[in-house]
Amino acid sequence: MLCFFGIIACAALAFGNGDDVGDKADSTALPLLLSEDFEQGADRWKPTDANVWRIVKTDRGKLYEQWKKRSQYEPPHRSPYNISLLKNTLVGDFVLTARVKNTARKAGNHRDVCLFFNYQGPARFYYAHLGLRPDPNSSQIMIVNDAPRKMITKNKTPGIPWDDEWHEVKVVRRVDEGTIEIYFDDMKKPNMVAIDKTFTWGQIGIGSFDDTAQWDDIKLHGQRVEKPLRRADTKIEKNTKKKTE
Repeated sequence: MLCFFGIIACAALAFGNGDDVGDKADSTALPLLLSEDFEQGADRWKPTDANVWRIVKTDRGKLYEQWKKRSQYEPPHRSPYNISLLKNTLVGDFVLTARVKNTARKAGNHRDVCLFFNYQGPARFYYAHLGLRPDPNSSQIMIVNDAPRKMITKNKTPGIPWDDEWHEVKVVRRVDEGTIEIYFDDMKKPNMVAIDKTFTWGQIGIGSFDDTAQWDDIKLHGQRVEKPLRRADTKIEKNTKKKTE
């Protein structure tokens, strides 16, 4: 009998309880790659249109503000117009957290901000659209894969209760499992979930489809990766080696 209870106890330690699942989605197991408060500016970020982004001074310190609703950037396929990407950092698995305030009070049902990830180019990336009211184009996890944005969300999302306050957002990406989790204020229960393995590496970014917002306190924990060689690059490299030999 003692042996039996010993086995049960070991199993409980091995698998944990429901709360442990949320802990595993946290950033503690991944190295810190970025801690950004914008007090030194936004030199680490590359916007698709620099004219709609700026650093502003406020009572809470400096913020990164996307202050125009519509930029001059024209994506190759239907997808967000306002994007600012973190430079020189490609990640596979990652946890991205940020504080954000949507400033487009009159935006309507699609009032939003967006979080971009596994960004490999303007026609290949994922993004989470944190919209006020859910529909196929709002409050969803999207993929842009050489075609207009497509919803890949697996759960029925409740929408995002935007107001004039600051909110916390989080993205958790695990490429081996293909899981994507988007959190809003409640950091234990995801607001949106998806499973997709199309893109397994890329940049992260912030922005909006066509609204305005302020950003602060961005942290990125993740596994830094190198950009894979294209097949054409691999063939060139092999041919070069043959000629050398």
